[in-house]
Amino acid sequence: MPLIVQKYGGSSVADAGKILSVARRIGAVRQAGTDVVAVVSAMGDTTDELIELAHSVSREPHARELDLLLSTGELVSCTLLTMALRELGHEAISLSGPQAGIHTDTSFGRARISRIEAGRVRRELAAGRIVVVAGFQGITAEDDVTTLGRGGSDTTAVAIAAALEADRCEIYTDVEGIYTADPRIAPDARKLDEVGYEEMLELASLGAKMHPRSIELGGVYRVPIYVASSFSDAPGTLIHAVGNGPSDAFTTPITSDDTVPGRGGFETRPHTGDDTAENQMEDRIKVTGIAYNANVAKITVQGVPDRPGLAAALFEPLADASISVDTIVQNTGGDQSTDISFTVSRTDLPAAVRLVESVAPQMGAAGVVSAADLAAVSIVGSGMQNTPGYASRMFRLLANGGVNIDMITTSEIRISCIISEAQGRDAVRLLHEGFHLDRE
Repeated sequence: MPLIVQKYGGSSVADAGKILSVARRIGAVRQAGTDVVAVVSAMGDTTDELIELAHSVSREPHARELDLLLSTGELVSCTLLTMALRELGHEAISLSGPQAGIHTDTSFGRARISRIEAGRVRRELAAGRIVVVAGFQGITAEDDVTTLGRGGSDTTAVAIAAALEADRCEIYTDVEGIYTADPRIAPDARKLDEVGYEEMLELASLGAKMHPRSIELGGVYRVPIYVASSFSDAPGTLIHAVGNGPSDAFTTPITSDDTVPGRGGFETRPHTGDDTAENQMEDRIKVTGIAYNANVAKITVQGVPDRPGLAAALFEPLADASISVDTIVQNTGGDQSTDISFTVSRTDLPAAVRLVESVAPQMGAAGVVSAADLAAVSIVGSGMQNTPGYASRMFRLLANGGVNIDMITTSEIRISCIISEAQGRDAVRLLHEGFHLDRE
């Protein structure tokens, strides 16, 4: 029997009516002859409300206790959805992350999955039940409950799909798929029919709808991921390995009726095009999308003596604290002193500044300054790496729009500029129009 894993975000299960709607959707898939594992997030803004509640009783909530508190949000939606499925006449069972066999490391608040022991889930499926799993959580070797960080339910769903060797993983949310830019910023953004794992990973890392770790897992285990809306039957976006099949074929979910998108198998069809120059393979626009991340802050360590080992002394404490660093720029002046600037998420800024200020004196630094009002805007596309001119075109478009660039970072398929948050939305629109992403 086919098996799919479906994930429903917080907006999809925000109240009793929406939970019943999700239950009907899941039930229809099961009645069509497909096994279903459903992974759910907490209802609506529950996680934010729990965090606020924790801070109302503690200035700095203990990480272990906070994770245990936050895990309750998913348990509520998980059990309610199971009750709704049973009310509709379906055999179903709810499982917490630990009951579903999700094991993690001990990084509270941003734990990483170490393994999934899927025996319990397999047994429940074999017994004919729909399995509803609480996302966003797991358990350590010491039996402590952990959470996976923002967007962790995406990671839970893809990891379970990989462990069960499911046919695909479907992510249902409040948008109809992956767009060339955030449609709330660029109204002419187009929905993508498909996107490759590598491009999607860059887009997700830079603020797109999906959690980056879920894309990493999908790419490693070759789990097709279908992103669609839980509020409509509009076709979504398939994230998969692009270009590996004959004739660069791609797959899109097909349905057995008009009510449940993605219920059936996969239909393979080749790309088509005409013979005009702009549609020739080498002349296609190679920018897939514009990513925007407003959660950016910068720290600069000033006047550091230029000698070996300083970068390690600076970044090792940040790594030990599980603080991710993105863009890094080091400038060495004529006096052999160095300024080291790097970006972190704005939410990590206070902790990062405390750590940097603690090691700066040992480094001989002249000072530490920070800024929290920044954003990152990026162009992403797998075809850019072998084609010159994309960086210069990006910089010219921003310059013509009066957008100042603070820092620049690149990968093989991405160019990112750190800019003022106040200019971020204008920058997205400038680049989306400038690279003609409003066109097919």
